[in-house]
Amino acid sequence: MKTSASVVVAGIDVGGARKGCHLVILQDREVVCVAKSTNPEDLYQECLRQTVEVVGIDSPCRWSLDGTGRLAEKELASERIFCFSTPTQDRAEASTSGFYGWMFCGETVFQTFAPTYPLLTEKRYSGGRGTFETFPHAITCSLLGKEVTSAKLKRVQRRKLLEDAGIDTGSLTSIDAVDAALCALTAELLVLGRTRAYGDAHGGYIFVPDPNLGKLRSLV
Repeated sequence: MKTSASVVVAGIDVGGARKGCHLVILQDREVVCVAKSTNPEDLYQECLRQTVEVVGIDSPCRWSLDGTGRLAEKELASERIFCFSTPTQDRAEASTSGFYGWMFCGETVFQTFAPTYPLLTEKRYSGGRGTFETFPHAITCSLLGKEVTSAKLKRVQRRKLLEDAGIDTGSLTSIDAVDAALCALTAELLVLGRTRAYGDAHGGYIFVPDPNLGKLRSLV
């Protein structure tokens, strides 16, 4: 079993083409890199330079095949954890609203990282480099409790979760960077075997911290 000090992990908060994506890299719960780019290749190269092992990405890793949402999203919804329902790729491409632009950016991020960081297709991490899907609201619900998790308080609650985990948030100057750091923290917990997976290989897994893991500071 790896320890948090023995692995470098990253999280990416995905935005649209104009906004770009935010990257945070952690080692031993120290923020070693905060970056932003509209080009996923920049983030990919930074992860290679920093010898990142696992990357948590805040974006759907697959499109819906039947238009009713993926199993992971349905399982989260059954636990009263709000999750956006991913459309089919055809529906997203046919939309003229631009709403799904961030999903296409997320797809590009996964594709860019795939040669070195393939998508995890099993519920348990078995070693090696990889990417996986997660998202900050579900992370917060798992660590803080869905009864008290509030979208209105996300800036306060999510930053405090990081600080409670021993992460200095001083360099995280936006909610996007905070969210990327939460994805990176989840990547560390995945490596430690302390995450829960929703969904299946067919529709893609969403990984979140195990709500029974106990105090974050004790997970080393």
